[in-house]
Amino acid sequence: MDSLFNFLIQQKGKIIELFIQHISLTASAIIIAIIVGVPLGILISRAPRLRKIVLGFVNLVQAVPSMALLGLLVPILGIGSKPAIFSVVIYSLLPIVKNTYIGISSIDPVVLESAKGIGLTKNQTLFRIQFPLALPIIMGGVRISAVTAVGLMTLAAFIGAGGLGYLVFSGVQTVNNSMILAGAIPSCILALLVDYIFSQIEIAVTPKGLDLKRRKKNFIGLKVVSVILIVTIIFTGIVPAISGKKDTITIGSKNFTEQLVLGNMYADLVEEHTDLNVERKLNLGGSSVTFNALDSGELDMYVDYTGTILLNIMNHEIIRDPDKTYKTTKDFMEKEHKITLLDPLGYNNTFTLAMKPEVAEKYGINSMSDLSKFSKNMILSCTLEFENREDAYIGLSKLYDMKFKDVKAVDGSLRYLAIENNEAEVIDTNSTEGLIKKYKLKILEDDKGFFPPYYATPMVREETLEKYPELKRVLNMLSNKVDQETMIELNYQVDELGKSPEDVAHEFLVKEGLIK
Repeated sequence: MDSLFNFLIQQKGKIIELFIQHISLTASAIIIAIIVGVPLGILISRAPRLRKIVLGFVNLVQAVPSMALLGLLVPILGIGSKPAIFSVVIYSLLPIVKNTYIGISSIDPVVLESAKGIGLTKNQTLFRIQFPLALPIIMGGVRISAVTAVGLMTLAAFIGAGGLGYLVFSGVQTVNNSMILAGAIPSCILALLVDYIFSQIEIAVTPKGLDLKRRKKNFIGLKVVSVILIVTIIFTGIVPAISGKKDTITIGSKNFTEQLVLGNMYADLVEEHTDLNVERKLNLGGSSVTFNALDSGELDMYVDYTGTILLNIMNHEIIRDPDKTYKTTKDFMEKEHKITLLDPLGYNNTFTLAMKPEVAEKYGINSMSDLSKFSKNMILSCTLEFENREDAYIGLSKLYDMKFKDVKAVDGSLRYLAIENNEAEVIDTNSTEGLIKKYKLKILEDDKGFFPPYYATPMVREETLEKYPELKRVLNMLSNKVDQETMIELNYQVDELGKSPEDVAHEFLVKEGLIK
Protein backbone atom coordinates (compact mmCIF):
# COMPACT_ATOMS: atom_id res chain seq x y z
CA MET A 1 0.00 0.00 0.00
CA ASP A 2 2.87 2.36 0.79
CA SER A 3 4.35 1.79 -2.67
CA LEU A 4 1.00 2.72 -4.23
CA PHE A 5 0.78 5.97 -2.26
CA ASN A 6 4.39 6.81 -3.14
CA PHE A 7 3.69 6.16 -6.82
CA LEU A 8 0.53 8.30 -6.72
CA ILE A 9 2.45 11.17 -5.14
CA GLN A 10 5.41 10.92 -7.52
CA GLN A 11 3.27 10.59 -10.64
CA LYS A 12 0.31 12.77 -9.67
CA GLY A 13 0.85 15.14 -12.60
CA LYS A 14 0.89 12.31 -15.13
CA ILE A 15 -2.12 10.61 -13.55
CA ILE A 16 -4.16 13.83 -13.62
CA GLU A 17 -3.22 14.39 -17.27
CA LEU A 18 -4.26 10.85 -18.23
CA PHE A 19 -7.45 11.15 -16.16
CA ILE A 20 -8.46 14.28 -18.06
CA GLN A 21 -7.65 12.56 -21.36
CA HIS A 22 -9.84 9.64 -20.32
CA ILE A 23 -12.75 11.97 -19.48
CA SER A 24 -12.39 13.74 -22.83
CA LEU A 25 -12.28 10.52 -24.86
CA THR A 26 -15.18 8.94 -22.96
CA ALA A 27 -17.36 12.07 -23.14
CA SER A 28 -16.75 12.37 -26.89
CA ALA A 29 -17.71 8.72 -27.46
CA ILE A 30 -20.87 8.97 -25.31
CA ILE A 31 -22.07 12.15 -27.05
CA ILE A 32 -21.56 10.65 -30.52
CA ALA A 33 -23.24 7.39 -29.48
CA ILE A 34 -26.31 9.34 -28.28
CA ILE A 35 -26.43 11.40 -31.48
CA VAL A 36 -26.32 8.22 -33.60
CA GLY A 37 -28.17 5.74 -31.37
CA VAL A 38 -31.29 7.69 -30.42
CA PRO A 39 -32.29 8.55 -34.03
CA LEU A 40 -31.66 4.91 -35.00
CA GLY A 41 -33.96 3.74 -32.20
CA ILE A 42 -36.65 6.17 -33.32
CA LEU A 43 -36.20 5.10 -36.95
CA ILE A 44 -36.70 1.39 -36.30
CA SER A 45 -39.74 2.14 -34.13
CA ARG A 46 -41.37 3.78 -37.16
CA ALA A 47 -39.90 1.52 -39.89
CA PRO A 48 -40.41 -2.15 -38.87
CA ARG A 49 -38.57 -3.42 -41.97
CA LEU A 50 -35.33 -1.87 -40.74
CA ARG A 51 -35.69 -3.25 -37.23
CA LYS A 52 -34.07 -6.62 -37.80
CA ILE A 53 -31.24 -5.13 -39.86
CA VAL A 54 -30.30 -2.42 -37.35
CA LEU A 55 -30.71 -4.56 -34.23
CA GLY A 56 -28.91 -7.46 -35.93
CA PHE A 57 -25.97 -5.20 -36.72
CA VAL A 58 -25.61 -3.71 -33.24
CA ASN A 59 -25.95 -7.19 -31.72
CA LEU A 60 -23.30 -8.55 -34.08
CA VAL A 61 -20.86 -5.80 -33.14
CA GLN A 62 -21.07 -6.83 -29.49
CA ALA A 63 -19.70 -10.27 -30.44
CA VAL A 64 -16.53 -8.81 -32.01
CA PRO A 65 -13.60 -8.74 -29.52
CA SER A 66 -12.67 -5.15 -28.73
CA MET A 67 -8.96 -5.67 -29.48
CA ALA A 68 -9.84 -7.23 -32.83
CA LEU A 69 -12.03 -4.26 -33.73
CA LEU A 70 -9.24 -1.85 -32.82
CA GLY A 71 -6.81 -3.84 -34.95
CA LEU A 72 -9.18 -3.62 -37.91
CA LEU A 73 -9.71 0.11 -37.45
CA VAL A 74 -6.03 1.13 -37.22
CA PRO A 75 -5.26 0.62 -40.97
CA ILE A 76 -8.38 2.65 -41.82
CA LEU A 77 -8.43 5.42 -39.19
CA GLY A 78 -4.80 5.29 -38.08
CA ILE A 79 -3.69 5.55 -34.47
CA GLY A 80 -4.80 7.97 -31.78
CA SER A 81 -8.23 9.04 -30.60
CA LYS A 82 -10.25 8.45 -33.80
CA PRO A 83 -10.27 4.61 -33.80
CA ALA A 84 -10.58 4.54 -30.01
CA ILE A 85 -13.66 6.78 -29.99
CA PHE A 86 -15.15 5.02 -33.03
CA SER A 87 -14.84 1.56 -31.46
CA VAL A 88 -16.39 2.70 -28.16
CA VAL A 89 -19.25 4.38 -30.05
CA ILE A 90 -19.93 1.13 -31.91
CA TYR A 91 -20.00 -0.88 -28.66
CA SER A 92 -22.23 1.74 -26.99
CA LEU A 93 -24.99 1.64 -29.60
CA LEU A 94 -26.81 -1.53 -28.51
CA PRO A 95 -28.27 -0.32 -25.17
CA ILE A 96 -29.11 3.11 -26.60
CA VAL A 97 -30.81 1.82 -29.77
CA LYS A 98 -32.71 -0.93 -27.93
CA ASN A 99 -33.90 1.27 -25.08
CA THR A 100 -34.97 4.02 -27.48
CA TYR A 101 -36.95 1.53 -29.54
CA ILE A 102 -38.54 -0.05 -26.45
CA GLY A 103 -39.34 3.33 -24.90
CA ILE A 104 -40.97 4.71 -28.05
CA SER A 105 -42.89 1.57 -28.96
CA SER A 106 -44.17 0.81 -25.46
CA ILE A 107 -46.32 3.93 -25.08
CA ASP A 108 -49.92 3.05 -24.24
CA PRO A 109 -51.97 2.93 -27.49
CA VAL A 110 -54.74 4.84 -25.71
CA VAL A 111 -52.38 7.79 -25.26
CA LEU A 112 -51.44 7.70 -28.94
CA GLU A 113 -55.09 7.49 -29.97
CA SER A 114 -55.86 10.50 -27.77
CA ALA A 115 -53.03 12.45 -29.43
CA LYS A 116 -54.46 11.59 -32.82
CA GLY A 117 -57.90 12.61 -31.64
CA ILE A 118 -56.79 16.14 -30.74
CA GLY A 119 -55.25 16.56 -34.18
CA LEU A 120 -51.54 15.96 -33.56
CA THR A 121 -49.50 14.78 -36.54
CA LYS A 122 -47.17 11.77 -36.30
CA ASN A 123 -44.13 13.98 -35.78
CA GLN A 124 -45.93 16.10 -33.19
CA THR A 125 -46.99 12.93 -31.38
CA LEU A 126 -43.43 11.66 -31.44
CA PHE A 127 -41.77 14.78 -30.05
CA ARG A 128 -44.56 15.98 -27.72
CA ILE A 129 -45.86 12.68 -26.38
CA GLN A 130 -43.76 9.58 -27.17
CA PHE A 131 -40.27 10.98 -26.78
CA PRO A 132 -40.84 12.73 -23.42
CA LEU A 133 -42.54 9.63 -21.99
CA ALA A 134 -39.80 7.35 -23.34
CA LEU A 135 -36.95 9.57 -22.16
CA PRO A 136 -36.38 7.82 -18.78
CA ILE A 137 -36.06 4.45 -20.54
CA ILE A 138 -33.76 5.96 -23.17
CA MET A 139 -31.57 7.46 -20.47
CA GLY A 140 -31.36 4.04 -18.83
CA GLY A 141 -29.72 2.74 -22.01
CA VAL A 142 -27.44 5.77 -22.20
CA ARG A 143 -26.43 5.20 -18.59
CA ILE A 144 -25.41 1.60 -19.30
CA SER A 145 -23.45 2.67 -22.39
CA ALA A 146 -21.72 5.51 -20.55
CA VAL A 147 -20.47 3.31 -17.72
CA THR A 148 -19.32 0.64 -20.17
CA ALA A 149 -17.52 3.28 -22.26
CA VAL A 150 -15.32 4.25 -19.31
CA GLY A 151 -13.92 0.72 -19.10
CA LEU A 152 -13.65 0.19 -22.84
CA MET A 153 -11.74 3.44 -23.27
CA THR A 154 -8.77 1.98 -21.36
CA LEU A 155 -7.97 0.20 -24.65
CA ALA A 156 -7.27 3.61 -26.19
CA ALA A 157 -3.71 3.43 -24.85
CA PHE A 158 -3.04 0.45 -27.11
CA ILE A 159 -3.20 2.73 -30.15
CA GLY A 160 -1.67 5.86 -28.68
CA ALA A 161 -4.81 7.76 -27.67
CA GLY A 162 -3.75 8.06 -24.03
CA GLY A 163 -6.10 7.78 -21.10
CA LEU A 164 -5.83 5.72 -17.94
CA GLY A 165 -5.21 2.56 -19.94
CA TYR A 166 -1.64 3.81 -20.45
CA LEU A 167 -0.92 3.16 -16.77
CA VAL A 168 -2.69 -0.20 -16.79
CA PHE A 169 -0.86 -1.52 -19.87
CA SER A 170 2.48 -0.14 -18.69
CA GLY A 171 1.96 -1.74 -15.29
CA VAL A 172 1.21 -5.12 -16.86
CA GLN A 173 4.30 -4.88 -19.06
CA THR A 174 6.56 -4.07 -16.11
CA VAL A 175 4.79 -6.21 -13.47
CA ASN A 176 4.16 -3.00 -11.49
CA ASN A 177 1.01 -3.40 -9.40
CA SER A 178 1.16 0.20 -8.19
CA MET A 179 1.04 1.46 -11.77
CA ILE A 180 -1.85 -0.88 -12.62
CA LEU A 181 -3.85 0.33 -9.62
CA ALA A 182 -3.00 3.96 -10.41
CA GLY A 183 -4.82 3.48 -13.70
CA ALA A 184 -7.56 1.12 -12.52
CA ILE A 185 -8.70 3.00 -9.41
CA PRO A 186 -9.33 6.38 -11.14
CA SER A 187 -11.09 4.47 -13.93
CA CYS A 188 -13.42 2.86 -11.36
CA ILE A 189 -14.04 6.21 -9.70
CA LEU A 190 -14.85 7.76 -13.06
CA ALA A 191 -17.27 4.92 -13.86
CA LEU A 192 -19.07 5.45 -10.54
CA LEU A 193 -19.19 9.20 -11.15
CA VAL A 194 -20.61 8.72 -14.65
CA ASP A 195 -23.19 6.29 -13.28
CA TYR A 196 -24.25 8.84 -10.66
CA ILE A 197 -24.49 11.68 -13.18
CA PHE A 198 -26.70 9.69 -15.53
CA SER A 199 -28.83 8.43 -12.66
CA GLN A 200 -29.56 12.08 -11.84
CA ILE A 201 -30.34 12.74 -15.49
CA GLU A 202 -32.86 9.86 -15.38
CA ILE A 203 -34.57 11.53 -12.43
CA ALA A 204 -34.47 14.95 -14.09
CA VAL A 205 -36.12 13.80 -17.32
CA THR A 206 -38.84 11.71 -15.68
CA PRO A 207 -42.10 13.55 -16.48
CA LYS A 208 -44.05 12.35 -13.44
CA GLY A 209 -43.68 11.76 -9.74
CA LEU A 210 -40.82 14.10 -8.90
CA ASP A 211 -40.70 17.21 -6.77
CA LEU A 212 -40.12 20.30 -8.91
CA LYS A 213 -37.38 21.62 -6.58
CA ARG A 214 -35.52 18.33 -6.78
CA ARG A 215 -35.69 18.40 -10.57
CA LYS A 216 -34.40 22.00 -10.59
CA LYS A 217 -31.53 21.03 -8.33
CA ASN A 218 -30.67 18.14 -10.63
CA PHE A 219 -30.73 20.37 -13.70
CA ILE A 220 -28.42 22.93 -12.08
CA GLY A 221 -25.93 20.20 -11.17
CA LEU A 222 -26.12 18.75 -14.66
CA LYS A 223 -25.45 22.12 -16.21
CA VAL A 224 -22.27 22.46 -14.14
CA VAL A 225 -21.14 18.96 -15.12
CA SER A 226 -21.91 19.68 -18.80
CA VAL A 227 -19.81 22.84 -18.74
CA ILE A 228 -16.90 20.96 -17.13
CA LEU A 229 -17.10 18.19 -19.76
CA ILE A 230 -17.25 20.67 -22.64
CA VAL A 231 -14.26 22.63 -21.34
CA THR A 232 -12.34 19.36 -20.81
CA ILE A 233 -13.02 18.20 -24.36
CA ILE A 234 -11.97 21.57 -25.79
CA PHE A 235 -8.70 21.81 -23.87
CA THR A 236 -7.68 18.15 -24.29
CA GLY A 237 -8.79 17.80 -27.88
CA ILE A 238 -9.25 20.95 -29.93
CA VAL A 239 -6.64 23.22 -28.32
CA PRO A 240 -3.76 20.68 -28.51
CA ALA A 241 -4.71 19.93 -32.10
CA ILE A 242 -4.53 23.61 -33.04
CA SER A 243 -1.39 24.43 -31.06
CA GLY A 244 0.33 21.23 -32.14
CA LYS A 245 0.08 21.83 -35.88
CA LYS A 246 3.15 24.06 -36.02
CA ASP A 247 6.65 22.62 -35.73
CA THR A 248 5.67 19.41 -33.98
CA ILE A 249 7.01 15.93 -34.58
CA THR A 250 5.44 12.74 -33.29
CA ILE A 251 7.61 10.06 -31.70
CA GLY A 252 6.18 6.61 -31.10
CA SER A 253 7.14 3.36 -29.42
CA LYS A 254 5.94 -0.20 -29.02
CA ASN A 255 4.39 -1.48 -25.82
CA PHE A 256 7.26 -2.77 -23.68
CA THR A 257 9.72 -1.22 -21.25
CA GLU A 258 12.70 -0.84 -23.55
CA GLN A 259 10.64 0.92 -26.19
CA LEU A 260 9.17 3.30 -23.64
CA VAL A 261 12.66 4.20 -22.42
CA LEU A 262 13.98 4.73 -25.96
CA GLY A 263 10.93 6.73 -27.04
CA ASN A 264 11.42 9.10 -24.10
CA MET A 265 15.16 9.36 -24.81
CA TYR A 266 14.62 10.56 -28.35
CA ALA A 267 11.81 12.90 -27.30
CA ASP A 268 14.06 14.49 -24.65
CA LEU A 269 16.91 14.88 -27.15
CA VAL A 270 14.68 16.62 -29.69
CA GLU A 271 13.20 18.93 -27.08
CA GLU A 272 16.65 19.80 -25.72
CA HIS A 273 18.51 20.39 -28.99
CA THR A 274 15.82 21.79 -31.31
CA ASP A 275 12.95 24.27 -31.18
CA LEU A 276 10.48 21.56 -32.14
CA ASN A 277 7.56 20.43 -30.03
CA VAL A 278 7.32 16.67 -29.44
CA GLU A 279 4.12 14.68 -29.27
CA ARG A 280 4.76 11.32 -27.60
CA LYS A 281 2.59 8.45 -28.80
CA LEU A 282 4.21 5.71 -26.76
CA ASN A 283 3.08 2.26 -25.66
CA LEU A 284 1.45 1.42 -28.99
CA GLY A 285 0.88 -2.14 -30.17
CA GLY A 286 3.45 -4.31 -31.97
CA SER A 287 5.35 -3.73 -35.20
CA SER A 288 2.24 -3.75 -37.39
CA VAL A 289 0.69 -0.82 -35.51
CA THR A 290 3.85 1.27 -35.17
CA PHE A 291 5.17 0.70 -38.68
CA ASN A 292 1.80 1.39 -40.33
CA ALA A 293 1.56 4.58 -38.30
CA LEU A 294 5.04 5.64 -39.45
CA ASP A 295 4.34 4.69 -43.05
CA SER A 296 1.09 6.66 -43.10
CA GLY A 297 2.65 9.75 -41.53
CA GLU A 298 0.96 9.55 -38.14
CA LEU A 299 4.37 9.01 -36.58
CA ASP A 300 7.57 10.78 -37.58
CA MET A 301 9.90 8.27 -35.96
CA TYR A 302 10.22 5.27 -33.67
CA VAL A 303 12.87 2.65 -32.91
CA ASP A 304 12.60 -0.80 -34.48
CA TYR A 305 14.95 -3.74 -34.85
CA THR A 306 16.74 -4.85 -38.01
CA GLY A 307 15.60 -8.46 -37.67
CA THR A 308 11.98 -7.40 -37.21
CA ILE A 309 12.12 -5.16 -40.26
CA LEU A 310 13.77 -7.86 -42.36
CA LEU A 311 11.43 -10.71 -41.49
CA ASN A 312 8.14 -9.15 -40.47
CA ILE A 313 7.92 -6.06 -42.64
CA MET A 314 9.94 -7.11 -45.67
CA ASN A 315 9.11 -10.86 -45.46
CA HIS A 316 12.73 -11.48 -46.39
CA GLU A 317 14.69 -14.61 -45.70
CA ILE A 318 16.97 -14.62 -42.65
CA ILE A 319 20.34 -12.89 -42.98
CA ARG A 320 22.79 -13.77 -40.20
CA ASP A 321 25.34 -11.04 -40.86
CA PRO A 322 24.44 -7.86 -38.84
CA ASP A 323 25.97 -5.39 -41.31
CA LYS A 324 24.30 -7.01 -44.30
CA THR A 325 20.98 -7.09 -42.43
CA TYR A 326 21.24 -3.38 -41.68
CA LYS A 327 22.14 -2.46 -45.28
CA THR A 328 19.36 -4.61 -46.73
CA THR A 329 16.71 -3.13 -44.47
CA LYS A 330 17.99 0.43 -44.93
CA ASP A 331 17.95 0.18 -48.74
CA PHE A 332 14.47 -1.35 -48.77
CA MET A 333 12.96 1.26 -46.47
CA GLU A 334 14.41 4.17 -48.41
CA LYS A 335 13.32 2.77 -51.78
CA GLU A 336 9.89 1.38 -50.95
CA HIS A 337 8.64 3.53 -48.07
CA LYS A 338 10.68 6.74 -48.06
CA ILE A 339 11.83 5.95 -44.53
CA THR A 340 15.41 6.46 -43.37
CA LEU A 341 17.20 4.12 -40.98
CA LEU A 342 19.64 6.15 -38.91
CA ASP A 343 22.72 4.76 -37.16
CA PRO A 344 22.07 1.81 -34.78
CA LEU A 345 22.16 2.42 -31.04
CA GLY A 346 24.80 -0.27 -30.51
CA TYR A 347 23.12 -3.36 -29.04
CA ASN A 348 21.44 -6.52 -30.32
CA ASN A 349 18.07 -7.29 -28.72
CA THR A 350 17.52 -10.75 -30.15
CA PHE A 351 14.98 -13.32 -29.08
CA THR A 352 16.00 -16.09 -26.71
CA LEU A 353 14.56 -18.64 -24.29
CA ALA A 354 15.04 -18.64 -20.53
CA MET A 355 14.50 -20.98 -17.58
CA LYS A 356 14.93 -21.03 -13.84
CA PRO A 357 18.58 -22.02 -13.13
CA GLU A 358 17.53 -24.85 -10.80
CA VAL A 359 15.22 -26.36 -13.44
CA ALA A 360 17.88 -26.10 -16.14
CA GLU A 361 20.43 -27.71 -13.82
CA LYS A 362 18.02 -30.54 -12.93
CA TYR A 363 17.74 -31.57 -16.58
CA GLY A 364 21.25 -30.53 -17.65
CA ILE A 365 19.93 -27.90 -20.07
CA ASN A 366 22.33 -25.24 -21.32
CA SER A 367 21.30 -24.83 -24.95
CA MET A 368 18.16 -24.98 -27.07
CA SER A 369 19.28 -28.34 -28.44
CA ASP A 370 19.37 -29.63 -24.85
CA LEU A 371 15.89 -28.21 -24.26
CA SER A 372 14.45 -30.00 -27.29
CA LYS A 373 15.13 -33.38 -25.60
CA PHE A 374 12.86 -32.52 -22.65
CA SER A 375 10.39 -30.06 -24.22
CA LYS A 376 7.58 -32.62 -24.52
CA ASN A 377 7.30 -32.62 -20.72
CA MET A 378 7.44 -28.84 -20.33
CA ILE A 379 5.18 -25.83 -20.80
CA LEU A 380 6.29 -22.76 -22.77
CA SER A 381 4.81 -19.41 -21.78
CA CYS A 382 5.46 -16.80 -24.44
CA THR A 383 4.06 -13.59 -25.86
CA LEU A 384 1.34 -13.72 -28.50
CA GLU A 385 3.74 -12.17 -31.00
CA PHE A 386 6.47 -14.77 -30.33
CA GLU A 387 4.07 -17.68 -30.80
CA ASN A 388 2.89 -16.52 -34.21
CA ARG A 389 6.10 -15.29 -35.87
CA GLU A 390 8.10 -17.33 -38.35
CA ASP A 391 11.33 -15.85 -36.96
CA ALA A 392 10.27 -16.90 -33.47
CA TYR A 393 8.45 -19.98 -32.19
CA ILE A 394 7.20 -21.30 -35.54
CA GLY A 395 10.67 -21.48 -37.10
CA LEU A 396 12.45 -22.29 -33.84
CA SER A 397 10.28 -25.35 -33.15
CA LYS A 398 11.00 -26.67 -36.64
CA LEU A 399 14.78 -26.21 -36.48
CA TYR A 400 15.21 -27.65 -32.99
CA ASP A 401 12.32 -30.13 -33.25
CA MET A 402 10.73 -28.75 -30.08
CA LYS A 403 7.35 -30.11 -29.11
CA PHE A 404 6.18 -28.64 -25.83
CA LYS A 405 3.45 -30.22 -23.74
CA ASP A 406 1.61 -26.92 -23.98
CA VAL A 407 2.19 -23.39 -25.22
CA LYS A 408 0.50 -20.68 -23.14
CA ALA A 409 0.58 -17.37 -24.95
CA VAL A 410 0.10 -14.34 -22.69
CA ASP A 411 0.62 -10.63 -22.99
CA GLY A 412 3.83 -8.87 -22.01
CA SER A 413 5.44 -9.58 -18.68
CA LEU A 414 2.77 -12.01 -17.46
CA ARG A 415 4.99 -14.86 -18.70
CA TYR A 416 7.53 -13.99 -16.00
CA LEU A 417 4.84 -14.50 -13.39
CA ALA A 418 4.02 -17.84 -15.03
CA ILE A 419 7.58 -19.12 -14.63
CA GLU A 420 7.89 -17.60 -11.14
CA ASN A 421 4.70 -19.42 -10.06
CA ASN A 422 5.86 -22.68 -11.68
CA GLU A 423 3.05 -22.53 -14.24
CA ALA A 424 5.65 -22.87 -17.00
CA GLU A 425 9.21 -24.15 -17.26
CA VAL A 426 10.33 -22.06 -20.25
CA ILE A 427 9.58 -18.53 -21.42
CA ASP A 428 10.60 -16.43 -24.37
CA THR A 429 12.46 -13.23 -23.68
CA ASN A 430 14.62 -10.63 -25.31
CA SER A 431 18.32 -10.46 -24.55
CA THR A 432 18.08 -6.98 -22.99
CA GLU A 433 15.01 -7.36 -20.78
CA GLY A 434 15.49 -6.14 -17.23
CA LEU A 435 13.17 -8.85 -15.94
CA ILE A 436 15.85 -11.44 -16.73
CA LYS A 437 17.95 -9.80 -14.02
CA LYS A 438 14.98 -9.36 -11.71
CA TYR A 439 13.95 -13.03 -11.81
CA LYS A 440 17.53 -14.33 -12.13
CA LEU A 441 16.81 -16.54 -15.11
CA LYS A 442 19.21 -18.63 -17.16
CA ILE A 443 19.50 -17.76 -20.85
CA LEU A 444 19.73 -20.75 -23.18
CA GLU A 445 22.35 -20.77 -25.92
CA ASP A 446 21.06 -20.59 -29.48
CA ASP A 447 23.62 -23.22 -30.55
CA LYS A 448 22.26 -23.56 -34.09
CA GLY A 449 22.15 -19.79 -34.64
CA PHE A 450 18.44 -19.57 -35.41
CA PHE A 451 17.71 -16.02 -34.32
CA PRO A 452 18.88 -13.27 -36.69
CA PRO A 453 20.44 -9.99 -35.47
CA TYR A 454 18.00 -7.49 -33.99
CA TYR A 455 19.95 -4.24 -33.75
CA ALA A 456 17.93 -1.32 -32.41
CA THR A 457 17.73 1.40 -35.07
CA PRO A 458 15.72 4.64 -35.24
CA MET A 459 13.46 4.91 -38.29
CA VAL A 460 12.45 8.38 -39.51
CA ARG A 461 10.27 9.54 -42.37
CA GLU A 462 12.33 11.15 -45.15
CA GLU A 463 9.93 14.09 -45.46
CA THR A 464 10.40 14.80 -41.75
CA LEU A 465 14.19 14.91 -42.16
CA GLU A 466 13.84 17.12 -45.23
CA LYS A 467 11.59 19.53 -43.34
CA TYR A 468 13.77 19.52 -40.21
CA PRO A 469 17.31 18.62 -41.34
CA GLU A 470 18.73 19.26 -37.86
CA LEU A 471 16.92 16.15 -36.64
CA LYS A 472 19.39 13.74 -38.21
CA ARG A 473 22.29 15.02 -36.14
CA VAL A 474 20.23 15.12 -32.96
CA LEU A 475 18.77 11.63 -33.34
CA ASN A 476 22.17 10.16 -34.19
CA MET A 477 23.55 11.42 -30.86
CA LEU A 478 22.54 8.05 -29.38
CA SER A 479 24.48 6.09 -32.01
CA ASN A 480 26.67 3.45 -30.32
CA LYS A 481 25.89 4.98 -26.91
CA VAL A 482 23.80 2.03 -25.67
CA ASP A 483 25.34 -1.43 -25.38
CA GLN A 484 23.58 -4.59 -24.26
CA GLU A 485 24.57 -4.34 -20.58
CA THR A 486 23.47 -0.71 -20.46
CA MET A 487 20.06 -1.52 -21.94
CA ILE A 488 19.54 -4.37 -19.49
CA GLU A 489 20.34 -2.01 -16.61
CA LEU A 490 17.97 0.68 -17.91
CA ASN A 491 15.17 -1.86 -18.27
CA TYR A 492 15.95 -3.23 -14.81
CA GLN A 493 15.58 0.21 -13.26
CA VAL A 494 12.03 0.37 -14.61
CA ASP A 495 10.98 -3.26 -14.16
CA GLU A 496 12.48 -3.91 -10.73
CA LEU A 497 13.34 -0.59 -9.09
CA GLY A 498 10.01 0.95 -10.07
CA LYS A 499 11.33 4.06 -11.80
CA SER A 500 9.31 5.56 -14.61
CA PRO A 501 10.61 5.16 -18.19
CA GLU A 502 10.64 8.96 -18.46
CA ASP A 503 12.94 9.35 -15.45
CA VAL A 504 15.25 6.51 -16.50
CA ALA A 505 15.61 7.97 -19.99
CA HIS A 506 16.25 11.49 -18.67
CA GLU A 507 18.83 10.36 -16.10
CA PHE A 508 20.75 8.36 -18.71
CA LEU A 509 20.93 11.31 -21.10
CA VAL A 510 22.13 13.62 -18.33
CA LYS A 511 24.75 11.09 -17.23
CA GLU A 512 26.03 10.79 -20.81
CA GLY A 513 26.17 14.57 -21.16
CA LEU A 514 23.63 14.56 -23.98
CA ILE A 515 21.22 16.92 -22.22
CA LYS A 516 21.49 19.23 -19.24
